[in-house]
Formats: sequence, structure tokens, C-alpha cells
Amino acid sequence: MDIVQEGAAVLRGKAAPVEASEFGSPELTALVAGMLSVLDGEPDGVALAAPQIGVGKRIFVVRYDRMLPPESAPQAPQTGVFINPQIIKSSKKRASVDEGCLSVRGTYGKTMRYERATVRAQDEEGKVFERGGGGVLAQAFQHEIDHLDGILFIDHATDFYELTHHDA
Repeated sequence: MDIVQEGAAVLRGKAAPVEASEFGSPELTALVAGMLSVLDGEPDGVALAAPQIGVGKRIFVVRYDRMLPPESAPQAPQTGVFINPQIIKSSKKRASVDEGCLSVRGTYGKTMRYERATVRAQDEEGKVFERGGGGVLAQAFQHEIDHLDGILFIDHATDFYELTHHDA
């Protein structure tokens, strides 16, 4: 599984919901495991949506441990799986935040995001849950759900700048 880049049609489509019959299936389990593996291999990534690996399904995964300051991050990955997610609540207050995307490599910009957001989603077995968060987690929720709707952060970001990562 590779991360598709800007220009790929799948990034501009509206992702399809995961159907009830797919929950608990080996295919869904393999897709989620693959997504977590791809994200694991991207040290600067905190979340990944299925369209980013070429799959038009309403799924995203997050690495909670990468959202913490390095000194307080746990050693083991802490992950979350969100299937058919929707934002059910957000703060009135928005903030301008730096944002990048694994599908728009090297380009960063400022986006306006709600400071807090609560998502209702399903887990791999189809069980409904809610998770709220602020800061980078709220930003990730909004960024990944945008992906599921065919929106890239560059569609609404300003003050673009380029960064290249060099391996030490």
C-alpha cells in the first residue's frame, strides 16, 4: 500500500460508507491493519484516511501517541480507528493552525480549524463510539473527514510554505 499524491482521482471523490455487512470481515480487518502499517512508516504522520491509500471508504486511523510532546509520548503506538465518522459537535472558536498532508508531500500552510471537535464513528466491529478532542486531535478529525469528502487542506489553506525532510 502506497500513499497516493495530489492529482489522484480517489482523493477528490466522496468516500463510500462502510456497509453493515463489512464489519468484522477479514477484508476490513486487513484494510485497517494496512492503513495502520502505512501510517506507522510515516514518522511525521498523525493520521491517515483510506482514500490516501487509494481506497474510497469512509475510514481513518490516528496515532494518538504522535500528538503528545516527545518527552511524554508512550513507547508503544496508541492508535484509533474511525469508521463512518462524522463530527457531531465542534467549538465555536476556531484557530489558524499549521497543517500538512501525507498526500501533498512537502507543502504546508495555515488552515482555520475548530479548536475542539467530537466525532461519532464505528469501530472495526461496527460498535458506535464518540471521541472528543482539542488541539491537534481536533485538527486531525477535521482534516481526515475532509479527505473522506474529497477535500484537501490546500483547498482552503493560506500562507503556503515548502519543507523537505532529509533523513539524518
